[in-house]
Amino acid sequence: MELESVPAIFVGVVFTLFGVGLLLWTGMRLRHRAPVADGVNQVASATVATVAGVAALGIGCWCLASV
Repeated sequence: MELESVPAIFVGVVFTLFGVGLLLWTGMRLRHRAPVADGVNQVASATVATVAGVAALGIGCWCLASV
């Protein structure tokens, strides 16, 4: 294992965990009909949170695949 790959693995794991966590949290909030963000349209906030979760998951997978 090269020394340069250790930070890529760390960043990949962090982004992947954040993306999965955000998607699970958003899904549970929507399932219980609770607001995703206070004072914001529920559809807009759920959309932004879902896009951010998918983007973080994609970046994490890309980092792990490039190792």
